[in-house]
Amino acid sequence: MDAKNTFEAKAPALTPEQFAHLGDGVIAYVRPMRSEDINRLYPQAPEIAPGLTIFALIGADGAPILLADSADAAIGNARENDLQMVSLH
Repeated sequence: MDAKNTFEAKAPALTPEQFAHLGDGVIAYVRPMRSEDINRLYPQAPEIAPGLTIFALIGADGAPILLADSADAAIGNARENDLQMVSLH
């Protein structure tokens, strides 16, 4: 018996726009960042002294939600707002 490998093209389950908004308002992650990076990546953020480690709570779409001085504070805010935390590796 020969096993056949067949590929059937299917329409994507999500449109690109739907995929881009997957997890909005529900999923977040915490990312440690240097204060210099905060000022560069998020120019609308208040000026932060250089040389500090800041913890950013970031939404599924990559938008910053909160900047905190500890990971526990960022995680606590996520819990208060019923956000599901995910781990990124």
